Amino acid sequence: MTQNSAKASGVRRAAAPAQSVAQFLDTLWHPFQAEIVRLREIILAADPNISEAVKWNAPSFCTTEFFATMHLRLKTGTGVILHFGAKKRDLQPRNAIADPTALLQWLADDRAMVTFVDVADLNARAAAFSLLLREWIRHV
Repeated sequence: MTQNSAKASGVRRAAAPAQSVAQFLDTLWHPFQAEIVRLREIILAADPNISEAVKWNAPSFCTTEFFATMHLRLKTGTGVILHFGAKKRDLQPRNAIADPTALLQWLADDRAMVTFVDVADLNARAAAFSLLLREWIRHV
């Protein structure tokens, strides 16, 4: 059945199943693959309510809404963009998010980036990053 005949008959095709993050990473070639895999592990371990999906052509993470998306286009290392989902909020994040170890690089009023140069850097700052993620999630 062609797409036009499906529309004409009122029959809908089922959407293709979404690619899992594991499948996405299995087919991804990236010079910082080890960092990406480790970053994913740290994010998922930060809170048992975190789930993941491929969104915006990158691993993305959510609880009630998406709040983090890996930044795969960095020239060195890896990073994650933290955001507050699609809904507009009255929150003043720069004042509300505790960041005692200065991991956040604010990109706008409602999003920030955290970057890591390598796996050693990720491991060294994993505990602080996990605390930051839990703080961020409280505001999503």
